[in-house]
Amino acid sequence: MIYLFWTLVFFVLYSYLFYPGIVCFLGALAGKNKYELAVPDEQNLPNITLLVTAFNEKKVVDQKIQNSYELLYPKNKLTLLWVTDGSDDGTPEKVKQYPDVKVLHENARKGKIHAMNRAAAQVTTEIIVFCDANTLLTKDTLMQIAKHFQDGRVGCVAGEKQIIKKDQTAAGSGEGFYWKYESWLKKLDYRFNTTLGAAGELFAVRKKLFVPVESDTVLDDFIISLRIAAQNYVVAYEPKAIAREYPSYSVAEEMKRKIRIAAGGFQSLMRLLYLLNPIKHPRLAFQFISHKVFRWLICPVAMVLLIPTHMLAAYQNQDQPIYTYLLIIHLALYLLAFAGWQLEKHNIKSTWIYLPYYFISTNLAQLKGLVRYIKKSQSVNWERARRAS
Repeated sequence: MIYLFWTLVFFVLYSYLFYPGIVCFLGALAGKNKYELAVPDEQNLPNITLLVTAFNEKKVVDQKIQNSYELLYPKNKLTLLWVTDGSDDGTPEKVKQYPDVKVLHENARKGKIHAMNRAAAQVTTEIIVFCDANTLLTKDTLMQIAKHFQDGRVGCVAGEKQIIKKDQTAAGSGEGFYWKYESWLKKLDYRFNTTLGAAGELFAVRKKLFVPVESDTVLDDFIISLRIAAQNYVVAYEPKAIAREYPSYSVAEEMKRKIRIAAGGFQSLMRLLYLLNPIKHPRLAFQFISHKVFRWLICPVAMVLLIPTHMLAAYQNQDQPIYTYLLIIHLALYLLAFAGWQLEKHNIKSTWIYLPYYFISTNLAQLKGLVRYIKKSQSVNWERARRAS
């Protein structure tokens, strides 16, 4: 029981602490400072299509298009393209009020990836920048992305997602902290080898490398970027290319997204099993297993097994009080998570108590996503989570 206890503890700590430390050390040994990149050669900037996928986003159309107009990129090298498939709230009609924005629309709702595949096939520029309708980009985002494509080894660029926080809500606090942590880890992954996946809110690919993905794909951003990495191209990470969006209205709303993403994660894992081959993809396999397999599967299962295992270990080893002390800390984490849940229900703001609640909920969402994947009950269609504003 003691061996099982410490093994499970190792799995959890490896997922969130040990792996970042290892990849930070290995990245430093690699001696590559990928952040000291030249500014873009403004005389030879690539032509870019900013491709926005939107489903019933009429309320944000004006704000998003105005944000696109403010981007610091030569207008003669920038194409604005929206694909609004399935929208029935007036989104395509709203976008068409802007004559310099191209709109693709079909009434049938077939999912985001179908819309992306259909729109990408009509893109003629060198670079496609995928972006969501409810995200706002910083003004120099496209310039920051373009500089990476000056290197022929770069096939994809992942931007940084930031959460707009006005109040200390449970979802806002947890999601904001999560993305700060995830952004830090993406920087470490990139410094070591390549960024492990891109956030769908903002990522760019070379048009020649874009291959339509399966129509039932849930995590299109992850599949697209990892398949580019599998071709021995680098997925760069650019922390100055920023996409901002409001957090989910509540943790319950955020969990709707998390469960969907988790189900998509397991789908992606099965479709990218070849990347786990350490002989063919030594660095990428190490990253994939450590960053994703541990986070998606091993850590959530370990956390569930740790509860009874720790109780038994403390009971069987009463002569070693360390296990009792650790059990008190262990149970306190869940008590704090319960307290965070209650505080959210009563709209009482407390950032640090919200974090255990968000952490536990996120790992629970992974297990629910696994069940959904096994049952094959995850729809490819958007599942809108209500956003704070």
